[in-house]
Amino acid sequence: MHHSRLSTFVIDCRTENADGAARFWSAALGRPIESADGNYRQLAGTADEPILLVQKVDHPGRIHLDIETDDMEAEVKRLEGLGARRVAFVKTWWVMEAPTGQRFCVVNPQRGPLAGRANEWEGPRAPR
Repeated sequence: MHHSRLSTFVIDCRTENADGAARFWSAALGRPIESADGNYRQLAGTADEPILLVQKVDHPGRIHLDIETDDMEAEVKRLEGLGARRVAFVKTWWVMEAPTGQRFCVVNPQRGPLAGRANEWEGPRAPR
């Protein structure tokens, strides 16, 4: 049995200026820039909301989702059972592609333990 839930909305920005991209999204969404780390800028939010990241990338701009899990392999296999496919393993997460073409990531827990705060899975079916 493992757990997973929506973790993060990531705004992928094809830019050389991650700070400028973060300033735009900060002003557009009314959320101050909370932290910066390399290619990432996190915008402020509440503890019960998904994380909102602005990311500097070298591919076309888009928005993608991150799903956090306490068992990476079990969650990736569950998603493959639903029709997703693995694209690449990057640092500590999997880039996946939905059967409908959208890319998303499966990541380790970002906001503390998931038990009691996320979907509980025993296999590729609806949450308990």
